[in-house]
Amino acid sequence: MTEAPLPEDDLTAAAELEQLAADIAHHNRRYHTDDAPEISDAEYDALVRRNNAIEQAFPALIRDDSPSRRVGATPAAHLTKVAHARAMMSLDNAFSDAEVTEFIARVRRFLRLDADEPVALTAEPKIDGLSCSLRYENRRLVQALTRGDGTIGEDVTANVRTIDDIPDALPDVAPAIFEVRGEVYMEKAAFSALNRRLADEAAALGKEARQFANPRNAAAGSLRQKDASVTRARPLRFLAHGWGEASEIPDDTQASVVARLRKWGFPVAEAFARCDDAASALAVYRAIEAKRADLPFDIDGVVYKLDRLDWQERLGSVGRAPRWAIAHKFPAEQAQTTLERIDIQVGRTGKLTPVARLTPVTVGGVVVTNATLHNRDEIARLDAREGDRVILQRAGDVIPQIVAVLQRDHGSPPFHFPDHCPVCGSEAVAEEGEVDVRCTGGLVCPAQRLERLKHFVSRGALDIDGLGEKTLVELIALNWINDPADIFRLNAHRDALIGMPGWQAKSVDALLAAIEARRAPDAARLLFGLGIRHVGIVTARELLKRYVTLDAIAALAERLIALREASGPVIGESEAKHRARLDKEMAAMIGVESVGPAVGHALADFFHEPQNRRVWDDLLLREKVAPPPFVVETRASEVSGKTVVFTGKLETLSRDEAKAQAEALGAHVAGSVSKKTDLLVAGPGAGSKATKAAELGITVIDEAGWAAIVQAAKAG
Repeated sequence: MTEAPLPEDDLTAAAELEQLAADIAHHNRRYHTDDAPEISDAEYDALVRRNNAIEQAFPALIRDDSPSRRVGATPAAHLTKVAHARAMMSLDNAFSDAEVTEFIARVRRFLRLDADEPVALTAEPKIDGLSCSLRYENRRLVQALTRGDGTIGEDVTANVRTIDDIPDALPDVAPAIFEVRGEVYMEKAAFSALNRRLADEAAALGKEARQFANPRNAAAGSLRQKDASVTRARPLRFLAHGWGEASEIPDDTQASVVARLRKWGFPVAEAFARCDDAASALAVYRAIEAKRADLPFDIDGVVYKLDRLDWQERLGSVGRAPRWAIAHKFPAEQAQTTLERIDIQVGRTGKLTPVARLTPVTVGGVVVTNATLHNRDEIARLDAREGDRVILQRAGDVIPQIVAVLQRDHGSPPFHFPDHCPVCGSEAVAEEGEVDVRCTGGLVCPAQRLERLKHFVSRGALDIDGLGEKTLVELIALNWINDPADIFRLNAHRDALIGMPGWQAKSVDALLAAIEARRAPDAARLLFGLGIRHVGIVTARELLKRYVTLDAIAALAERLIALREASGPVIGESEAKHRARLDKEMAAMIGVESVGPAVGHALADFFHEPQNRRVWDDLLLREKVAPPPFVVETRASEVSGKTVVFTGKLETLSRDEAKAQAEALGAHVAGSVSKKTDLLVAGPGAGSKATKAAELGITVIDEAGWAAIVQAAKAG
């Protein structure tokens, strides 16, 4: 697929970065925390590359929650969270020999090496497992942590002690403190045997078997069990490849320290090699690639690391990855089969994804019957039709995808991508510059129901205490809650709910009271809670500062719909120029400096869908959920009339609370640092915004300094 052009303005770039941050965080959770990836490694890598490209083009817009600053995902709730003594970083990827050569060239430039100075590397298979750090103190194993988000991991010490590959103690020559890092994995044969055993056990109990999708998921799920006896019964292995905190490093090269790990009893990849230059490193890559199918475990590439540790120290890291290492990914394995049918699936965010139903075929040792076709544009690019003979690949060895049509011996018509959601019948649209088609009926679509309702009752929206995910799932299953208005009708089911397991009169009445307390919510929270695309809490507040009531927002949306329907290209005007003119007219109609045309189109899409209007009216008219007019009360302060930017991690209040405080003090809150910025409030991890503020001579304070300003305003 061809890369989409980069955004042309700050508003568009900021909106896409916001969406990318949310999407990548979601897929990180699905991969690292839930052990249930929804997209392939290649698709994930494409999202990360897109994010990085936009950040390079718009460095002032780099977000505090940028994926380029994060590793992995938030640790699971049922495991104890522990901070890593030394962060567990991720690796940048290379997908070609040229990118590997450029990696070495970057090392040379950074270190200012002469052209004839040798740059030795180590090369080893990139095993597809769960990253784990083993901490030894006084040469005894005291703690084992998963990578987690790179900064905080999950304590799996009891479970790790059940893995035979991991020694309980190091020899006397080892340093007093040493963290061994590597991958916990499951061999292919053991994975197949485990799935067969689980199927047999489920059949004996008359239940449906829970099967693991691949060895990586099986290893992750097994290591992160609450009960270590379950882990002990699973055939887990460990492969060491590096280290974290150490009281001393026992040698001066990567290869020699890895050799020490082997002597201390840790398994190390048999294919591990020291390479004198790029050519020999690439030769190791080819050799490992040729043996890939015969290896007992899954790998998805080769990792190169600079051999000299003093050079590693000088190079350091950038963002979430070291400058001295890179992962050279393998191309996907391929096979041929027949595309029997194209179905459309609707995801949690309303995205319509075409799925190819295939004649079963084995790819990389796995029988594949379904593959992703990505989106509407990809189907058009391939001209994929039912009955076609196609080339299939397992990208990243996770989600299969169709990469080409080989032949067509039939008369099937071109596939017509639906313009309405196949689940709920709402309109399905693609925004300008986007390839994804999304259902606009988020409030009523069963495919999106749980996620939309979770958002509606979440802390940043209506904040209804007692309506967590578990309760929502239960009430949705009973058909008592299908859309937001149903929440306010839950009182009709009070008696029936009291009689259900886990519910008592006190807990039911507490929930109903919490719901009733939200019949006059903050207007911005309610608007945000409806899940209109691009309308975050800040945008909702900015809109309501001008329009005051939700009725006025609905009237604005009707005007935007009329403007869009009446607009058309004039003679001699290209489609691009027409779109630019329409966007300019929409922004002018909205009349809010910080709100652009993307929000205008999103409001028009939302209110143009009749089912959304039905829920809107049901909620506000029938159930009389009536937010008071939105008013931002301000008091005089030293930041009144000034522009404030918040960055980094705030520890005593949420970002939304901080912005609300600033607005109450008469300040304008911006998302990026510029010459117009008067004050930057910087928490830990402030990054590029703090650097730019220093360059521009902008006043920078910490969170305590901000609290003092707020307190002084209250006292005054």
